[in-house]
Amino acid sequence: MKAVMTLTLFDALPPGAGEIAVMSSLQKVCVALLPRRWVAALEAESRSWMVRCSCGCARSIWELGGVRWQAAGEPRWFKSCSQCGQRSWHTVSRQSADAKPAVPPNSGTP
Repeated sequence: MKAVMTLTLFDALPPGAGEIAVMSSLQKVCVALLPRRWVAALEAESRSWMVRCSCGCARSIWELGGVRWQAAGEPRWFKSCSQCGQRSWHTVSRQSADAKPAVPPNSGTP
């Protein structure tokens, strides 16, 4: 059985195996100035916005050190990919709620 853990900004645990969670200056300012409830919503929404390369690599804006909260539209960013190393246009789009469910439906007995 695999243990599932939900992390928040305040846990200071790595988002992935072997990674160290380090907040950017912008994220630190948001944590210092905003109420915890807003920061939790800001982090959750920033994690749902994904930056995708044409090679298939996708990372959340939060993982990249950014913040995207109460935003609309799907911009494109010209940046280097952490996986393939190529500079190209990356698409920024919100991850749909049904693409990656937080809790598996009917995971137990009926």
